[in-house]
Amino acid sequence: MDRPLLPQFLRYGFVGVAAAVAHYGLLFALVHWEIAGDVLGTLAGFIAGGIVSYVLNRRFTFASDRAHGAAMPRFAAIAFGGFVLTGILMWILSDEFGLHYMLAQPLITLIVMVWTFAGNRFWTFAGNRSA
Repeated sequence: MDRPLLPQFLRYGFVGVAAAVAHYGLLFALVHWEIAGDVLGTLAGFIAGGIVSYVLNRRFTFASDRAHGAAMPRFAAIAFGGFVLTGILMWILSDEFGLHYMLAQPLITLIVMVWTFAGNRFWTFAGNRSA
C-alpha cells in the first residue's frame, strides 16, 4: 500500500538534504585536500549523493522491496532526466529570461524535486511495497 502523498514528499525532501550534504561534503573534501579538481569532485559528489538518495528513498521514503536490479536502472533514468531538466530550466530562466542564477536555482530545485519524486514514486519504486 502506498504511503500518503504529503508525508512521503516531506520524507523525500529530508532525503534530498542528506544527499546534498553527501554531494557537497565530498566535493569540498576532494577539492580542499587537492585530491581532485572541481569537475571531478562534483561528479564524485553527485555519485555519492545519488547513492545516499537511492538507499534512503528506497527504504525511508518509499518502503520499497523492488529488487535492486529493477529499481537502480529506473532510479538512474529518473536522475538523468532531472539532470537534463535542470540544465534546460537554468538556460531558460537565466540565459533567456535574465533571471539571476541564484534566484533561478531554488525554483529549478523545486520543479526537479517534483519530477524526481513523481518518477520515483510511480515508476522506480512502484509496485511491491512493504508495510
